[in-house]
Amino acid sequence: MSIQNTEQKQTPWAIIAVIIAAIIAFVIYYYVIAGDEDKTVPAAVTTVVAIEPEPEIEISPVLIEPGIMEEPVVEAVVELEAEIALPTLNESDSWFSTKLPELTWRKELLKLVVTEDMIRRFVVFTDNFSQGTLAYEHTPLITPNVKFTAIESQSDGVVKWQWDEGSARRFSLYVDLLRSMDSDMLIEWYVELKPLIDQAYEELGYPDDDFTEVLHNAITKVLDMEVPKDQPELKRPSVMYKYEDESLESLDDAEKLLLRLGKENLLVIKSVMLEINEKLSRAR
Repeated sequence: MSIQNTEQKQTPWAIIAVIIAAIIAFVIYYYVIAGDEDKTVPAAVTTVVAIEPEPEIEISPVLIEPGIMEEPVVEAVVELEAEIALPTLNESDSWFSTKLPELTWRKELLKLVVTEDMIRRFVVFTDNFSQGTLAYEHTPLITPNVKFTAIESQSDGVVKWQWDEGSARRFSLYVDLLRSMDSDMLIEWYVELKPLIDQAYEELGYPDDDFTEVLHNAITKVLDMEVPKDQPELKRPSVMYKYEDESLESLDDAEKLLLRLGKENLLVIKSVMLEINEKLSRAR
């Protein structure tokens, strides 16, 4: 057998083997490799959808009987401010009469409070006090029965009067009442009754002004009052006493009232007023 004949017989089989291998390779690629690639979404056609979060809701289970729970009730959480039922301004005294004992543990001192037309009295007296005047006919507290006294002395035939610190004791019960009051409750009541307070203030002819500013001014007047280091000397040109020191005599009526309270009482009142003023500022 010649070499040429041998090559002619081997060539067809070699071609057939190559064809079969190619077919097998195509089948493997199509069903295995290409199949896996088809499962992957091309990046070019991928769509990203942004989903906004749903509003939070509260799921509250309801107890029907002991040990038995009803299906959770899905309900939106809604916060509602409780409405405060206020009396009218003319009927507010009954409101105070009911709640006033809650204000202090010294309930026996509530006899010092004038329980008639209390909101109007508070507004009128505070407005006048902030301006340096005293509206005694509208005072929210009864006036002391004990009158002011001075110590009389003579020197070289000249009569002199010295401040009697003991006369300041007539205000001690009022200071005790103020000190015993719950300051948090005072501010709470003020905020709650502000519509009625505004109405009373409007009756005075201030429809557009905020009474809280007036109250701040009145408290500031107390806080700014200086306590004399020495007992002031007095003179009595008539029935009324006057201060020898012109700087004291030139004080307005509200400041002179603070002076008559006495050093110890005034310091206590300043402390209480400072606390109330700070809480009032935070409550606004």
